[in-house]
Amino acid sequence: MDTLSATLEAELQSIREQGLWKAEREILGRQGPHVTTPAGDALNFCANNYLGLAGDERLTQAARDALDTWGFGMSSVRFICGTQDQHRALEREIAEFLRMDDAILFSSCFDANGGIFEALFTAKDAIISDELNHASLIDGIRLCKAARFRYRNADLEDLRAQLVAAREGGAEQIVIVTDGVFSMDGSYAPLPGICDLAEEFRAIVMVDDSHATGFVGAGGRGTPEYFGVEDRVDILTGTLGKALGGASGGYVAAGQAVVDMLRQRARPYLFSNTLAPTVVAGSREALRLAADADAERAHLADMAALFRSEMEAAGFAILPGTHPIHAVMFPGEDGARQAVEVAARMLELGVYVTAFSFPVVPRGKARIRVQLSAAHSEQDVRACVAAFIQAREDVADR
Repeated sequence: MDTLSATLEAELQSIREQGLWKAEREILGRQGPHVTTPAGDALNFCANNYLGLAGDERLTQAARDALDTWGFGMSSVRFICGTQDQHRALEREIAEFLRMDDAILFSSCFDANGGIFEALFTAKDAIISDELNHASLIDGIRLCKAARFRYRNADLEDLRAQLVAAREGGAEQIVIVTDGVFSMDGSYAPLPGICDLAEEFRAIVMVDDSHATGFVGAGGRGTPEYFGVEDRVDILTGTLGKALGGASGGYVAAGQAVVDMLRQRARPYLFSNTLAPTVVAGSREALRLAADADAERAHLADMAALFRSEMEAAGFAILPGTHPIHAVMFPGEDGARQAVEVAARMLELGVYVTAFSFPVVPRGKARIRVQLSAAHSEQDVRACVAAFIQAREDVADR
C-alpha cells in the first residue's frame, strides 16, 4: 500500500505555492556561453563554465579519441580492475598543478568530500567547519565520529573560540574545513587568517576549492595561490565538473600518506565505478589548457568587473566581491517569488539565469546567481544587464 505519495504530493504542492519550485530547463545541444533551449537561443549566465571549456572542441576531440583507445567504460572499481594508466596520469597531473604530493580521483567532488572524513578522522579528533560550507562537506562530516564544531561564516574570532573548545576537549587531530569560495555568495574564505590560527593551534587546513581551481590565482591554482598560502593548506578537494571541462569527477590532493589512506579506506572510492575513460581524457586536456590560460583568466576578471559595475549602476543589490559569481539579491518575504519571475522573464528576453531560494539559501535571502565565463564577450555582459533591467520593470508592472 502506497502511504508515501499523498504525503509527498502535499509537500510538493506547498513548495509550488511558496514559489520555491526548482524547474529544470532543457538545453538543446552543447554547453556554452550561448545555448539553445526549447524557448529559443539564449545567453547562458548560470553555468560553472568559468574558462569556457565545457563545449570546447579540443576537449571533445580528446574524449572522442579516448573512445578508440580506452573504450566506453571500466565496469569496475579502481582496486579490482578499474585503473587505466591515464587515471594515474591525471592524478599525477592534478597533484603537480596544485603542488601537492599526490591526488586521488573520485566520481564527483561530492563523493570526495563524502569519503574523506570517515577515512581519516576518528572519535579522538575534531572537525571545525564554516557554517556556509557546501552540502557535500556537511554530509561527509556527519559520517565521521569526530567531534563537530561550527563557526560563523569567515569569522576568525569565532573560529578561534571553536579551536579553543576543540583543543580543551582533548582532540588529537583538529581539522579546519572551509570552502575556498562560498558558491552562493561568491565570497572568499579568509585563508591567511585561517592558516595563522591553524599554526597557532596545531590544526590541519582543508579547503574545497571547487569554485576556484583553474581560474582563481595568477596560475589558476585556486584560493591558496590567490592568498599566497599554497604551502600552508594541507588538503585540497575539487571538481572536474566546473572550470576544468565541466564533465564530472572530483579529487583530493594532499600529502602522500593522506592519499594512500584514502585509497585504502574511502568508501565512495572503494565502492564506486571508476571515472569513464572519455571523462579522464577530456579532463587531462582541460587541465593542460587551464595551466596556460592567463589570457582567459584576465578576460574573465574584466567581464566580472564590468558586470558588477553596470549592475550596481542600475541599482541592483549585489553581494560584495570580485569572484565571477555574482549574487543579485531579492530580499524579504516576497523575494523568492520576485527572483523566480525575473529569471523566467529574462529567459523570454534571451538570457538564461537561475533563481535560488530556500532551502538552497536561507529564507529571506533569495537571489539570482550570475556566473561569468571567459567565453562571454563585453556585448554578452551588457545584454545580460539590459535583460535584468527590462525584467525588473516588467515584473514590477504585473
